[in-house]
Amino acid sequence: MSYFAMIISAMLVSNIVLSQFLGVCPFLGVSKKVESAVGMGMAVVFVMTIASAISWLVYHFILVHYGLEYLKTIAFILVIASLVQFVEMVIRKFSPGLYKSLGVYLPLITTNCAVLGIALLNIQNGFNFLETVVNGAANALGFTLALVLFAGLRERVDEMDVPAALAGTPISLIIASIMSIAFLGFTGLV
Repeated sequence: MSYFAMIISAMLVSNIVLSQFLGVCPFLGVSKKVESAVGMGMAVVFVMTIASAISWLVYHFILVHYGLEYLKTIAFILVIASLVQFVEMVIRKFSPGLYKSLGVYLPLITTNCAVLGIALLNIQNGFNFLETVVNGAANALGFTLALVLFAGLRERVDEMDVPAALAGTPISLIIASIMSIAFLGFTGLV
């Protein structure tokens, strides 16, 4: 598979949130404002890309070398947690407003199953180092695309008269399901 096909597939056809349903918690929790969604998306792009690269290196040069492949999940969680702590410190220092708007969801990137899932899938699919980095970045951009589109739709819906029974979470889940169906339209593109 070419790198271009890999990127299109990860962002649109097999979108990590809308097709594989990983990372749904931050998708629903940080998508009330576009500004917060962009900030969260950029944090996930950084963490997922770097975590994919470091996890690949840890797996191939430490775990496989010492016959400890069974510890890959724990090792990858430690890598992800370290990166999230770094991102949290940087955002708190340089953008306190964004840090406050992301709230609890920023440290929860550590437990974002999308980040861990991509690190594990990269190993499972036997990607080389460059393919791992491209796949990690493309999936993170796909996550960001879905998050920002969803936040834009939620902001528009907040300005409308929604029946009381559908206000809040129910209308958000309906929008997310319609987005997921819309992304199914990309099936067969790659």
